[in-house]
Amino acid sequence: MRKNMSLSCWMIFILALVPFFISSQAIGAEPITFNYAQFVPVTHPITQQCQAWARQIEIRSAGGVKFKHFPASTLVKPQETWDSVAKGVADIGMSCFAYTAGRFPVISTLDLPHGYCNSVHAARVCMEFYKKTKPKETRDVKVLYIFGHGPGVIHTNKPVKSLSDLKGMKIRSTGMTAKIIKALGGIPVAMPQTEVYHSLKKGIVQGNITPYEPLKSMHQASVIKYSTETPAIGYTTGFYVAMNLAKWNALPGYIKRIFEEVSEEWPAMHGKTWDHYDSIARDYTLEKGNKIIKLSDEETEKWHRALKPLFQNYVKYLDGKGLAGKEILNTFQTVFKEQAGICCK
Repeated sequence: MRKNMSLSCWMIFILALVPFFISSQAIGAEPITFNYAQFVPVTHPITQQCQAWARQIEIRSAGGVKFKHFPASTLVKPQETWDSVAKGVADIGMSCFAYTAGRFPVISTLDLPHGYCNSVHAARVCMEFYKKTKPKETRDVKVLYIFGHGPGVIHTNKPVKSLSDLKGMKIRSTGMTAKIIKALGGIPVAMPQTEVYHSLKKGIVQGNITPYEPLKSMHQASVIKYSTETPAIGYTTGFYVAMNLAKWNALPGYIKRIFEEVSEEWPAMHGKTWDHYDSIARDYTLEKGNKIIKLSDEETEKWHRALKPLFQNYVKYLDGKGLAGKEILNTFQTVFKEQAGICCK
């Protein structure tokens, strides 16, 4: 009996040490390295948050994971990022869904002018909506997390106080924002955010629809004079951080858990950072002598009416692709209201 008990104790002791040996072996092994492609400059707050996310994974993996960063489109262009990740050109990539218009019909529901109250709200809605829908259009990569910026504003080189002022103006816009600008009577011109400064300076476009943050981080406050605020255009743009699927499938389980844990935390981190920089940029553009125009309730209602068909047409668009348009929009609206109750108090 004593021999059996002694043997059992030894077995329990040995089994208890197994995780330690596995962990020690993993820590002593060569780190798994990821090439991470980002399209914005290294000084930009988005890139800084992406790199902070990577550092957290390096820390929590005790050196088992390492990242090599490629900011400012030094590895791939923003509009090519998704395909580059799917093909393994980049192990991980960050970009906007809107840069490949029509590719992500379900996810692009995020970009409609729903009236987000701040960046944290937008980021949480983006991630929760993705979890609820898990659309087929995203299945060729491992989506790590999704986030969004704060409510969009129209920034122009002449004052926009009404729909008639906006009519015929060339406004930089991509994806859903192009539809917003067109519905309001403007002329959408597609281009990445990184090209806007020179395009405004050269007169290629007369304005940009974007949150406040690029006015400072990308120097756009130097080439616009006015910003028009209205909840009618309170859209966001969905951003993704995604990993090559083969790379993901080859990872040990404990590394996958670390990626998922950190990625669960990071949409709100992006949101808080973006709200902070939006506030700074709003103050900055005023310091530069630029003007902020707040539309009256009456004018805002006109903009709402002009944009209402976007929602109806988007449901039809989803239906036309064999998707349940009304159900998708209802799912979004449920998530939107839930997160508004948390973020918009």
